[in-house]
Amino acid sequence: MKRVITYGTFDLLHYGHINLLRRAKEYGDYLIVGLSTDEFNWDEKQKKCYFSYEKRKQLLEAIRYVDLVIPEQSWDQKVTDIAEYHVDTFVMGDDWQGKFDYLRDKTSAEVIYLPRTAEISTTQIKADLRQRRK
Repeated sequence: MKRVITYGTFDLLHYGHINLLRRAKEYGDYLIVGLSTDEFNWDEKQKKCYFSYEKRKQLLEAIRYVDLVIPEQSWDQKVTDIAEYHVDTFVMGDDWQGKFDYLRDKTSAEVIYLPRTAEISTTQIKADLRQRRK
């Protein structure tokens, strides 16, 4: 069985997220999603999520491409997650291009960056909603 892992916040779930998860699943038989915890988002990314970790986890678990959701609590856990879950392929959106290349040397996983769905992003949705309130 080929295992794939990806990571993200997945706040305000939209069709760009679904596209990424569908394409990630195409690289294997089992897709693991490392979902950023609320604490990790705030402490490390200075992001406040609209939905709590538990709600975002429920949404991801309802998507047919996703087989397992695990908490992402630090930047450094990727190496240990890849080993622990016997991951063959690490997938991220191409907005992270090059940032995780070090995993090629520290793990046996292939590292792949997938093109984003250009016309949609959570950041843009939040900006549009703020603009409408004015």
